[in-house]
Amino acid sequence: MRKYAYLKESVKRSDTGSTYKIMLFQTDEGFYLFEYSSPDAVMSSADRCYDALEDLFEEWNDLIDDKGWIEIEDPLPYCQHDAFLPVRVKGRDTGNPEWGQYEILQDGKWMPYKPL
Repeated sequence: MRKYAYLKESVKRSDTGSTYKIMLFQTDEGFYLFEYSSPDAVMSSADRCYDALEDLFEEWNDLIDDKGWIEIEDPLPYCQHDAFLPVRVKGRDTGNPEWGQYEILQDGKWMPYKPL
């Protein structure tokens, strides 16, 4: 399960950045909350882990805008859980990840991708 939401107002983080939108992603280990440093960011700039979905909702639900949580598809295999587009670490699908190098699926082909 993945859901995202825009915040009513940006929230200042301790690392001097701000959060404009959030995404939750459910795993076997718990619930990840990804934070995005701009309204149009494709990949997150920070994350948090929660053991219970109720705790995540208690902390964030009052901060999200009137559209509320918007459900989206889970990522494709080997793709980044926090990415809104099909983005993966280059070579991850073959077991030879090139950390810091990304690819994006465009028109059925994996192309180099440079996050902003």
